[in-house]
Amino acid sequence: MLNLLKRLDNKTILLFFGLLLIALFLSFGIANVKPTIALTVMGGIAIFIISFVSTEAALYILIFSMLLGPEFIVGQIAGKAAVERGVTLRLDDFLLVLIGFSWFAKSAVYKELGLFLKTPLNKPIFYYIAAMALSTAFGIMFGRVQIKTGLFFVLKYIEYFIVYFMVVNNIRDRKQVRYWVMAILFTCAVVSIIGIYQIPTGERVTAPFEGEIGEPNTLAGYMLLIVSIVAGLILTTESRRNKILLGVLTLLIIIPFLATQSRSSYLAIVPMCFALLILSEKKAGIAILMAILIILGPFLIPSFVKKRVIYTYTQPTEAGQIKVGGINLDTSTSARLNAWKNVITKQWIKHPILGYGVGGSAFFDAQYPRVLVETGILGLAVFLWLIYSLFTSVLETYRKLKDRFYKGLTLGFLAGLVAMLTHSIGANTFIIVRIMEPFWFLAGIVVMLPALKAQEQKEGV
Repeated sequence: MLNLLKRLDNKTILLFFGLLLIALFLSFGIANVKPTIALTVMGGIAIFIISFVSTEAALYILIFSMLLGPEFIVGQIAGKAAVERGVTLRLDDFLLVLIGFSWFAKSAVYKELGLFLKTPLNKPIFYYIAAMALSTAFGIMFGRVQIKTGLFFVLKYIEYFIVYFMVVNNIRDRKQVRYWVMAILFTCAVVSIIGIYQIPTGERVTAPFEGEIGEPNTLAGYMLLIVSIVAGLILTTESRRNKILLGVLTLLIIIPFLATQSRSSYLAIVPMCFALLILSEKKAGIAILMAILIILGPFLIPSFVKKRVIYTYTQPTEAGQIKVGGINLDTSTSARLNAWKNVITKQWIKHPILGYGVGGSAFFDAQYPRVLVETGILGLAVFLWLIYSLFTSVLETYRKLKDRFYKGLTLGFLAGLVAMLTHSIGANTFIIVRIMEPFWFLAGIVVMLPALKAQEQKEGV
């Protein structure tokens, strides 16, 4: 026994006794709680241990839970930003807390692992978090933001950057990247099949496990991001088998995507296609395909999609509609335009530098005015800096790399980023968990591709 202890280092011994104490504590506590609570706690501890032992395994769990995890209503949080919607937590919120905490703990125990690897996005990410924290702190001080509301939303937004840094710090080689991408695409295929099964109900298709009230716009934004990645891979792969598989996945995605009836997502398809056209080496093929779709589109597009688009300017007259050029826009579109107008002409000028604070303004579906009114011109400038840094970094990677797989990933991500920026005109795209978790996961991958390629060249791979 003594010889065994001598062979073990202090960190291993400390970890062993820590787990032993936790086990003893749980053995006394389980007998006094409900079985469901006990199982939940044990599941959380199991995930924590798995994450501590293998962060990569935890990231796979996170990938599948991003769209396939249920959400839980945790009650109302007071504040203008939460007044129109109940506050919900999803399974991946809890998973991310457990995985993130285990990652921090592992980095503290094994300091050589590091915590935040240096990337082109570190500064804008940290400054954006600082801008949100500062504006929210002032909002709380002056009574514009309630403490629970501000802290809840700021922490939710920081979650996405934790995903990014976890990917950046744990990425190792090409094989790992391929498996991560395959897992993301497989998850999207499952979500798409579930969406197809919803179509016969006649309701707008939403993501699975969203509770009583779904968000079709959220699912559409997520599918738009993934189909951009798929398109990039199709345009760069030289394997016929891969092209067929990716083509089938594209078809699986498009069917429920159209059934979401999300007009902001329909709009985002146009700049996404132009991004692919401008950046891709196969411009002629894309141009021909776009021309064919424009000609045949009116005959191929389902009737419910046409009705949804036409409804924008044919809705019967109702209160709250905006008239543009003698045409009444529907109430949903009018509400978004009014939000832009009210923020720019009324709300923002009252607190132009730091804004009202996160959670201190009324809820509305538009990313840019929301960032402006909540964090002021300072927060908007840092947000745009972050997006610019991400775009230019990935664009430089795309132009330099020759590897077809890496080039396809970066091309697809660039087109997806353009699509997300367009989608944000009529949605809070960059704060929606089911879009941003896969987005920042993919961002972590593409940002690290130059380092991976350099490592491969060094090792002669």
